[in-house]
Amino acid sequence: MNNVFVICEIDEGKVADVSLELMTKGRSLANELKCKLEAVVLGQDLDGVEAQLFPYGADVVHVGDDKRLAPFTTLPHTSMIVGLFKEEKPQIALLGASTMGRDLGPRISSALQSGLTADCTSLVIGGHEDKKAGKSYENLLYQIRPAFGGNIVATIINPDCRPQMATVREGVMKKEIFDAAYTGEVNKLDVDKFLKPEDLVVNVLDRHMEKSKVNIKNSSIIIAGGYGMGSKENFNALYELADVLGAEVGASRAAVDAGYAEHERQIGQTGVTVRPKLYIACGISGQIQHTAGMEESSMIIAVNNDPNAPINKLADYAITGDVMEVIPKLIKYYKQNTK
Repeated sequence: MNNVFVICEIDEGKVADVSLELMTKGRSLANELKCKLEAVVLGQDLDGVEAQLFPYGADVVHVGDDKRLAPFTTLPHTSMIVGLFKEEKPQIALLGASTMGRDLGPRISSALQSGLTADCTSLVIGGHEDKKAGKSYENLLYQIRPAFGGNIVATIINPDCRPQMATVREGVMKKEIFDAAYTGEVNKLDVDKFLKPEDLVVNVLDRHMEKSKVNIKNSSIIIAGGYGMGSKENFNALYELADVLGAEVGASRAAVDAGYAEHERQIGQTGVTVRPKLYIACGISGQIQHTAGMEESSMIIAVNNDPNAPINKLADYAITGDVMEVIPKLIKYYKQNTK
């Protein structure tokens, strides 16, 4: 009762990074609330999956191991989790904002009438006072996310309905092992107890998954361009600089919408969240929609012709000037000073 649950995503026997990131965050929330952290894993051939989750602080791992639960399909997974949540009554439930999470989360919250906040960038425990109703609440989940196109940051609470549900995109939270020797208990779920015949009307006949050729998330150096680059042709200068530095090229949403770069390179609230050692932002104004996806970079260099651009407040170093004059100089001097 009243514990923190993480609904884990699994593929080919491996727990997804976004789920492990949420386990790390869930552990800190559970510590603050003085409750247990519980994980839910559904799929097939899951023997030993708990070993992947215990080091991240799982007190209980609920395992639904059945061929009818793999690969992921909406109806059986929804019935399993809704049934489990009705029994266990968690106070918080977290999912990755992946294809699976975006499908599953709304169905669960709708069935439980609990509400759901999508694409959170921060999760914090706090209180709330409803002066109109004369009520005071403690230990609520503050679900924080950019809103109105990234122009403001909204803090959303759910005082009365449970569980408090939120999705978080991969890379937003840190993934850290809590204790390599940590152990908890395993609860083997009775799949037949939760599934109904109508949950199994859809069969997956074939799956084809093509991995992205762009590896922005794991790059230690990223050169990102915004609408201020001016054209798709000018983006070529970023690729040249990236070749010199051994970096990957990213883009803001405005640049992607303008056709300067592919969507798989998009960084920000509606793209990828990154944490490189070095992030060079070129022609990016720095609206919150973008900075939410890169603000935890170890070092940020901003190149912009506007000295008052919001990105400059976030940057460790700000270069004021025309990007098409500054970038060729960066390429020239990096070439001279690299072995």
